[in-house]
Amino acid sequence: MIDLSKFTTEQRNPDTLNLDSMTPLEIVTVMNHEDAKVATAVQSELPKIASLVALVSDAFRNSGRLIYMGAGTSGRLGVLDAVECPPTFGVDSDVVIGLIAGGEGAFIQAVEGAEDSIDAGVNDLKSLELTDRDIVVGLAASGRTPYVLGGLDYAHAVGCKTAAIACNRNSIIGQHADIAIEVVVGPEVLTGSTRLKAGTAQKLVLNMITTAAMVGVGKVYQNLMVDVMQTNDKLVVRGQNIVMAATDADRTTATQTLELAGGSVKLAIVMILHHCDANRGRQLLADHADHISAL
Repeated sequence: MIDLSKFTTEQRNPDTLNLDSMTPLEIVTVMNHEDAKVATAVQSELPKIASLVALVSDAFRNSGRLIYMGAGTSGRLGVLDAVECPPTFGVDSDVVIGLIAGGEGAFIQAVEGAEDSIDAGVNDLKSLELTDRDIVVGLAASGRTPYVLGGLDYAHAVGCKTAAIACNRNSIIGQHADIAIEVVVGPEVLTGSTRLKAGTAQKLVLNMITTAAMVGVGKVYQNLMVDVMQTNDKLVVRGQNIVMAATDADRTTATQTLELAGGSVKLAIVMILHHCDANRGRQLLADHADHISAL
């Protein structure tokens, strides 16, 4: 029998003991008050998050992958962060991978008991042909999910760098990882419902990891996402706007240069800023590790 009482995420919040008798305004007010604590909790873990970002950037530069593992809400957040990287940063879908206990179907419908299998975590990583160039990040609000533990231990055996993101202090998964990020947000408004503050905290940390790591490998110029994929009308216009913002070019020039650049926002920017053709622009980027600011 697991003793859940020792987990902060499972304790009762003294400020919401009468939640069922509150008005709608009182409920959303107390939720907003509790949510305001999340950013402060994340702040205390920033040095560890930054250390993980540096490792992830190094992995990307060496053709490694970032692999998230989690169950339930934690797993869904990892999958969400992973699937948003290709359109935002122009990376292949296998650069950032989200694994959820129970498989892809568990994203939309809970698979009971899936998180309790250590072997499932190991097998999911084996199916990806894990190598020591990859980084595995385990996500578990409780900090004890067996699926995640199995994955972290297997990753360590392969030689991967590992990290754990939990919302309880001295987490078990943190003890099985190279970097333990523990964002303690306190008891939830609804006891044990870690999709609330704990989920918000994990989402904030994941935002930081991929955004900062992608900045580190040249996917951003100034504060512009210059490798954005133009997969719909809105993003085509966004691509034009990014070129215009980075170069002070007009829309006609931006559009024409994007066509010459094969749709690459980054290349179009280099072509305009350095008055060169596409071939020369590609060479400049190759010579400077794909960083526009280094040219």
